[in-house]
Formats: sequence, structure tokens, C-alpha cells
Amino acid sequence: MTFLLIIQQPFLYKNVILANMKTIAEEFVVASENKVFDTDHRRIINFNIGKYDTAVGRGLSRISNLENAKRKAHLVKWKVIENLDKVLPEFEGNFQRRGGKVIWANDAAEAQREILAIMKRAHAKTVVKSKSMVTEEIHLNEFLESNHIESLETDLGEYIVQLLGQKPYHIVTPAMHLSKDDIAKLFHERFGTPADATSEQIVLKARELLREKYLRADVGITGANFLIADTGSIAISENEGNARLSTTFPKIHIAIVGIEKIIPSMADLDLFWPLLATHGTGQNLTVYNTILSGPRQPGETDGPEEMYVILLDNGRTNLLAKKDQRQGLYCIRCGACLNACPIYKNVGGHTYNTPYSGPIGSVITPHMRGMEDFKHLSYASSLCGACSEVCPVKIDIHKMLLINRHDAVKEELNTKKEGRAWGMWKKAMMSRKLTDFFGGWTKNAILKMFFKKTWGSFRTMPKVAEKSFSKQWMEKEINGK
Repeated sequence: MTFLLIIQQPFLYKNVILANMKTIAEEFVVASENKVFDTDHRRIINFNIGKYDTAVGRGLSRISNLENAKRKAHLVKWKVIENLDKVLPEFEGNFQRRGGKVIWANDAAEAQREILAIMKRAHAKTVVKSKSMVTEEIHLNEFLESNHIESLETDLGEYIVQLLGQKPYHIVTPAMHLSKDDIAKLFHERFGTPADATSEQIVLKARELLREKYLRADVGITGANFLIADTGSIAISENEGNARLSTTFPKIHIAIVGIEKIIPSMADLDLFWPLLATHGTGQNLTVYNTILSGPRQPGETDGPEEMYVILLDNGRTNLLAKKDQRQGLYCIRCGACLNACPIYKNVGGHTYNTPYSGPIGSVITPHMRGMEDFKHLSYASSLCGACSEVCPVKIDIHKMLLINRHDAVKEELNTKKEGRAWGMWKKAMMSRKLTDFFGGWTKNAILKMFFKKTWGSFRTMPKVAEKSFSKQWMEKEINGK
């Protein structure tokens, strides 16, 4: 089944694109149609997500009352998002009391400027980075490179896509679209490892290449899975230990975190760490879970001399202002909705042209980067509800997508032609006389004339019956049959 076969309301979707002629939307359609016929991509994704599904099934079975845990997580995130104006200053005060520095950044450009200022004050030239979607959001690697600063990804998946000059494919597993053979070929071409290298050989080579970088780096940059308000700490979950090395060896540690990542208390990690791990990878807990509460304290033997937390807005308050959609900010970035989504599994992560792909990306991106440019993502859904079903914090994702579509129409971002078409349809549907005025042959001719191209080249046009159900029923009653 292709993207064009499973997407709902395709004529509406394509009319929006044709009317606005937005390059981003047009590229999405073209890239999606190409990707769904890439059989090699389908094979790799089905294999990798199949392994994920097996692991997650085992992991979730170990939670005694999963539904109750998800309800509690939803409630905690609801409360904290509704009170961001109180909990964020609480985090700031507690973090600063231990010698840390908090910087508030309204957008990507401001975050970039603040990071560059820190780097220049320290005369820093090298950065080691642990996995962080927020740094992808602000295009940090490209920005640092343009300022002659070396920025190296240390997460193996991120390191691989950086070597390829690509963006992460998935929120949790950046190189999900690559097979082991693809990676072995890459390492063979770049570093001379055997062309048929095993996974162990690839990991050992990466470790060898990265070890010296940790020791030489001037600055370590990370994201954070959670901001903890009551202690002024950040919590980082990982499986490779690279985040710990990135925050321990360099003299300066910068954590860039979205303002929505806040949780009220250290005790809440008892709930959120297992939910993140089981839904993200199927583990009970990730291998390394680190809590950082500021720079090195007197008497401590390791850690950075300076630690900064950059609290990034970058459109999040736009989403916060939308009462019906602000629950999109509850997301803990586990990636479960991507792995459950039939659209994502067909069109892949790169087609979305945004760091946050899949269902949750389609919810939040139009508000963070502009409804006019990214409204098309909210139509890239079958509305099957699988994303909402698997979400560990019970975000009603498919409902949010429908509300986004409503907002796009309300803001008059659709075409006049489309508006007229829906107006005529509504008028006909609300009048039995008008509905029955034309016969099935005429209705089919109208559909073929006006909607054949926009319905999709891989779909068969629906055929309207010659007589409506009500007319058939009336005839049956009159004839006594």
C-alpha cells in the first residue's frame, strides 16, 4: 500500500499544495511518492521496526498497569505545561544556586548567538555532541561549521548520518534507514575497515575514532530528556555512554533544552524513565541515566568547570497558546508514534523536512515553523489512531492533526476553489432535494471531470450508485417490496 493509497482526503491535500505552490510541500509529495516504491528502503524499515516491535512488546509486558502509568504521566505533563510560568523559574533558581547559568532563547538564531558567544569567550574550536534533536532543530552543526568550529556527533547513529552528510531519519534511531551492510560499506570507504565488517568491528572502530575527540574537545554539547524543577537538574538517558563522556571531559558543558521538557520533581523520573525506555527501545531502563545539577563542585574530581542550560522556545509558546493542541508539548520524544504510523513507515523520515517527523512532528511543526509552510504535514495521515494508542503520555495525536487542518482552513490558507467545492458539497449534503436531483451517471461524470487528477494516480475513483439509498428505500416502501 502506498502513501497515495492510504492518505485521507487526497484531493483536499493536493489542492492546498497546488494553490500555495510551496516548495516544501511540493517536495514532500514528490519525495513521498518516490520513497514508497523504494523496495530496499521498505525492506530495511520493515526489518528494523519489526525488531523494535518485538522488543517493545516484551518491555511493555513488564509494566504491571501500563494504562494507569500512562494516565499518570499525562496528568503530570498537563499540570506542568499549564504552569510553565512557575516551574521554569523554579528550575532556573535551583540550577543557578549550584553555579550553573541559564540562558533563555526565543528562537534558533538567539540560541546560536549565545552558544557562539560562550565558545568565543573560551577560545573554543572543538565540540563533542551527544544525541540531541533540539540541536538539529537549530541547525547547530552547520552554524558551528560556518564559524570554523569543529562539531562532532558522538552517538553512533548520529555519527553515521553525519559522515553521510544526512539528517537523522528518526527521533530515537537516527540511522534506522540504513542496513548493517550500508554502514559496513561506509566505514570501509572512509576508514579502511573490512567491507564485510561485523557490528562489533564497526563499533570498535567508532570507539577508536571518537576516544581522542573527547579528550581534546573544548566544549561538550547535549540536549536533555528532562528538566527537573525541584532540584534544578537535567536528566539524560542514553545507551552508549557518549553523553557522559561529552559532559565529563570538556571544561564547558552546554545543554540545549526545549522549555516543554520540564517535570516537577526528581521523584517523577521513577515514572518517566521506564516509560521512555520501554516505548523508545523496549528496555526496562536505558543503560546510562545521568542527572546533572551544575558544574563541578568543590571536592569533586570530574565534571565541567562551567555549565550552561539554554532554555529554547523557538515556537513552543505558539503551540502553548493553542488550548486544543498544547498537549503536543507533553511529548517525551520516545518515537513510538513514528514506529506505529503507516505513513511514516512508507514515506520515511527524511521526506518530512523537519527534525520532528512522523505523527508528533506533523502536530507540532506547523506551530513551531509556520502553518502556511508546514500545514501539509497534518494531511499526511491515515487518521488510523495508532499513534494515539501507543503514546506513553496519552497525547490525542490524530485529533490534534484534525484540529491543525481546521486551523489551516480557519486561517484561510486553503484555496478559493477548494472552499467553493466544500461549500457546494455541504449545501448538497444538507438538502435531500439537492442530493437526489442528479442521478448517479451525472455525479460520476462530475467526479471524473473535476477530481480524477487530484484523487491520486494510484487510486480508483469511487463509483456513485445510480439512485441514492433514500430513493431506493422510498421505491421499496411504495412498491411494498
